[in-house]
Parts: sequence; C-alpha cells; structure tokens
Amino acid sequence: MFGLQRLDLDLPQAEIRYFPNFLDKETADHYYKVLLEQTPWQQDQIKVFGKTYDQPRLTALYGNNGKSYSYSSIIMEPHPYTDSLMELLQKLTHITDHQFTTCLLNLYRVGSDSNGWHADNEKELGINPVIASVSLGQERMFHLKHRTEKSLKRSLLLEHGSLLLMQGETQHHWLHQIPKTKKPIAPRINLTFRRIV
Repeated sequence: MFGLQRLDLDLPQAEIRYFPNFLDKETADHYYKVLLEQTPWQQDQIKVFGKTYDQPRLTALYGNNGKSYSYSSIIMEPHPYTDSLMELLQKLTHITDHQFTTCLLNLYRVGSDSNGWHADNEKELGINPVIASVSLGQERMFHLKHRTEKSLKRSLLLEHGSLLLMQGETQHHWLHQIPKTKKPIAPRINLTFRRIV
C-alpha cells in the first residue's frame, strides 16, 4: 500500500484515523457498481418513542462466523462473504492488522437517507471495538461529538474510496452520525467492518 495517505484526528479520548485514498478511483468505482447491483438490500423498521418508522437507509449484513448482529432492536442474520467483500477484507487486514468477522453495509440512496447520533458499542463488539468504515460513491459529511464535553465536535467529509478507522476508547466517549442533506446527491455505500465476539 505504497503512497497511502493518513490523517490522525487529534481528539481526546479517541483514536480515529482517516485514509482518503484507501482505494484508487477505478477500484472504488468497480466495488461501488458491484455492491450496488448485487447486494440483497433490505429496509428494516425501527421504534422511536413508541412509534415505528422505516429506517432511513437500506442495509445488509455479511459475516464469516455465522453470528447475528443486533442494534436498535433490529436483529440481522449474516449472508456469507462475497468475493468482493473478501477482497476488501484482505486489504483492510493488511493495513490495520485487525481481524474482522462481519460487515454491515449501508446504502444512503438520497440526501434524506441518514444515520442519527449513535456509538458502535453493542455488547457483541467487545470492550474497545475496532470499526473500519469504507465509503463508496457520493461524498457525505460525517459528524462527531463528545458525549459529555459539548464543545468537542468534528466534521469530516468521507470521500469515495476512503477508509475511516475508529478504535481504542472512541465508542465510549464519542457519538457519530451521517446527517441529512437537502442537496440533490447520488447514492453512497458505506461498509463497516467489525469483529463480533
């Protein structure tokens, strides 16, 4: 991975790195097309204050250990890894030196598709989970805010072919989101690799 750029986000109680050129444009274009067309996307429902809504994005779960993943009262069962996901997994393992078992894919179809404030802190992810997030397609803003220090915030533009790596105590102290936008934009695919223990 000669020439891979890296930005370390200087945030307290967090360990976050951003690799804008994890994939070159041609490779990122290829994976975007394949995943957009071949993924069995689903739209789950979530409960918010007793009301049920369609989740504002489409999702799919893949894994190599058969373990389900649950969040926001949704339980997802994994599909077996595809060749494309295995290739991406090998690239990630080479760069991060971490072993990931599971990939949660999100498809943000339009600007109103989003992901609200949350932390990836589900019990099955372990104490200090490592989350590797690969972005394909439309650039979207990524917001971070500290749980208790309200003045601590950060925004980052997640580019086509980029990798965002969150590890250490990040999920204990920080929340993140993909906000809505009213701009007319193209779809974005986000692959979040994690280890389910």
